[in-house]
Amino acid sequence: MWKAVKVVETRHVIIEEHEKRRSQVGIREELKQRRLFFDGGMGSLLQAKGLKPGELPETWNLLHPEIIVEIHQDYLKAGADIVTTNTFGVNRFKYNKEIGYSVEEIVEAAVANAKKAVELTGHGFVALDLGPTGKLLEPYGTLAFEEACDVYKEVVRAGVAAGADLIIIETMGDSYELKAAVLAAKEESELPIFATVTLDEKGKMLTGGTVESVTALLEGLGVDAIGLNCGLGPVQLLPLIRKMVEIASVPVMVNPNAGLPRSEGGKTVYDINSDQFAETMCEIAENGVSILGGCCGTTPEHIAKMYALCKDVPKPVIEKKERTVISSYSHAVEVGMKPVIIGERINPTGKPKFKQALKDHDLSYILNVGVAQQESRADVLDVNVGLPGIDEPTMMVEVVKELQSVLDLPLQIDTANVQAMEQAMRIYNGKPLINSVNGKRESMEAVFPLVKKYGGVVVALCLDEEGIPQTTEGRLTIAKKIYETAAEYGIDKNDILIDALCMAVSSDKNGALVTLETVKRIKEEFGGKTVLGVSNVSFGLPMREHINASFFMMALQNGLSAAIINPNSEAMMAVYDSFLVLTAQDENCGNYVSFYAEKEAEKKQLKELQKNVSGKPVTEKADGASGGSALKKSIIRGLAKAAEVAALEALKDSDALTVINEEMIPALDEVGKGFEAGTVFLPQLLMSAEAAKAAFAVMKAKMAQDGVAQQKRSKVILATVKGDIHDIGKNIVKVLLENYSFEVIDLGRDVAPEKIVECAIVENVPVVGLSALMTTTVPAMEETIRQLREKAPNVKIMVGGAVLTEEYAAAIGADAYCKDAMASVNFAIQCE
Repeated sequence: MWKAVKVVETRHVIIEEHEKRRSQVGIREELKQRRLFFDGGMGSLLQAKGLKPGELPETWNLLHPEIIVEIHQDYLKAGADIVTTNTFGVNRFKYNKEIGYSVEEIVEAAVANAKKAVELTGHGFVALDLGPTGKLLEPYGTLAFEEACDVYKEVVRAGVAAGADLIIIETMGDSYELKAAVLAAKEESELPIFATVTLDEKGKMLTGGTVESVTALLEGLGVDAIGLNCGLGPVQLLPLIRKMVEIASVPVMVNPNAGLPRSEGGKTVYDINSDQFAETMCEIAENGVSILGGCCGTTPEHIAKMYALCKDVPKPVIEKKERTVISSYSHAVEVGMKPVIIGERINPTGKPKFKQALKDHDLSYILNVGVAQQESRADVLDVNVGLPGIDEPTMMVEVVKELQSVLDLPLQIDTANVQAMEQAMRIYNGKPLINSVNGKRESMEAVFPLVKKYGGVVVALCLDEEGIPQTTEGRLTIAKKIYETAAEYGIDKNDILIDALCMAVSSDKNGALVTLETVKRIKEEFGGKTVLGVSNVSFGLPMREHINASFFMMALQNGLSAAIINPNSEAMMAVYDSFLVLTAQDENCGNYVSFYAEKEAEKKQLKELQKNVSGKPVTEKADGASGGSALKKSIIRGLAKAAEVAALEALKDSDALTVINEEMIPALDEVGKGFEAGTVFLPQLLMSAEAAKAAFAVMKAKMAQDGVAQQKRSKVILATVKGDIHDIGKNIVKVLLENYSFEVIDLGRDVAPEKIVECAIVENVPVVGLSALMTTTVPAMEETIRQLREKAPNVKIMVGGAVLTEEYAAAIGADAYCKDAMASVNFAIQCE
């Protein structure tokens, strides 16, 4: 650990050092040569300068430009290389004709202020700051993906025109919104892009993303640097940033808060001082981080001390990690560790029911096919909707959106239609697997630009204009050509899976042998990864599963990286599980024993049942053994249409109140417990809530028909406080409270304290929930609590938001700090 030292450098000396080290090249070249330093917080400094509770901080770019310029200068003099424009909250939802300020004029003024500070100081780069929109994207919220892109494009266009040097996308809690921002930056500029996300103490983004999944997404999109900021202090971020450095192939950055916040004398303060901050940041620098800065609560003093301690720490060497990774919104799958299972069932080939579902636009059927494969332990789901008479691009986009709204598995976009491929890649929430490209020049020219723009791992077929070679040498030649051409587009070998092509042994007796030899040599000679559609080998033969299973084992022995199979096949999965045990990839045979012991118990249960009441043999598990009713399952899985159908079926045997209390509420409780435990993520929680909502609608209609009074719990007021337009958290809480039958009065966002107090009195509510994302709006929350205590003393107040902690909430007078939506529900129940 580099020893902490007292900062003795004068501002003059720091500026001289900057002049010595700064070359006349862009930020990308600077980053290759040395460690870079960002500035720190802006909001807390503006509050100290007189920013009022609820006042929009970005308006100071126009109203008090001299203060903004001074703050930028102070950071540059403290040692920062990069100053961030005061545009964190700028977007069309916050700045429009009604407010009296446009996005363009705010951004133009912000960049001008930063550039003036750079000019006056004599060094520095200007980073255009893009923060969250404050809205949750569809299907969990109301903001469409393309609209989110457009929102960010407005800011980017204005920032580029004003002369920003780079773009910093920061404090992102939703990977889908993050992708929209990155695409906007790429499509509207050629500026370097740095992107950071905010994680909680469990290492999760708001919507469930992890260090691994967000690294895969951002590297796939081609950003210049990735990292973490806000939410936590440097101490809490240290283990998470170590993981990012371990797996990332691009420079890593970190801009922590000055520890965790609390309130003292009506002001927000943080729990570590500038010396402690600098010491921990020095440790972070020693762990391989290339870019250092600060976020909430940090000041020029923090940056000066950090710079003094870290400036001489050797710059990390950025190495390309040999990893092949795909991802969903919530987790990553690495190809090349243990073999990856790609479920093949979402494909109309040879499946009459699936073909009919596509023709009937029956997305519920397709979702169920996906759910079944996930339950059968598939790692990835292949998605193919190609069928004559179908608008494939439109159908592909719809199916991908539906699947990723319910399931958290990565998807393989399987299509020969380039338009369908691009549209699906664009709206996919993660880094997808793409099936496929081949050795034909036309194919590579169409597919590789898409992989470069949107990111992905692409399946490459060993065929070209001459067809499929009959020899291993011929297929290796095509594989080499594909690797070399991909490199010309800037696509690494690790983002390619070679499909050695599995030919039917019924028509070519040597087909399997050539394929296996190709798989083996791709690994040995190229260090490449491979994939096969295993079941092709048995085409035209009876009892195909025997051939498939045997060939699967042979392929795995020859080094196959990923297999496209039917995961619902017990024979195929038994081969896979056995292979992992026999190759020491299943620690202590733990997964094998866990899964097959349960299978053995189920078989014994079936034997004990013997026959049902009609005297017929029992062929499937009893309902209780399968994990609950169809309605409960549908709610847990988040299948709204299936839940509606199951609700109607449930009413045939029970009354509505019984169904609600014995099936629906337990299902919601199960999902809620999973969310609290970190095994269920926010998107799954919201989709389960939507499924429950569909079922509740059926129950309400039945109760109205029967003249049964509907059960209603107490009223709850929800509001995002004055000056804050971020209502994602509030809206999530609303959905959950309504599913538990609370009557929610949603006052919206940017709500004045007086309006909240008046509503609480008029409606005589027992609970008020307040939300705030930004440190600049916490004073408005505290003022709202003060007025509620004075005028509505019997009201219980729960608060939530990224800037709050339990200690902070208590200090500003709240009754409860609710870290997530389920905590809010539990508190509301306690207050009844």
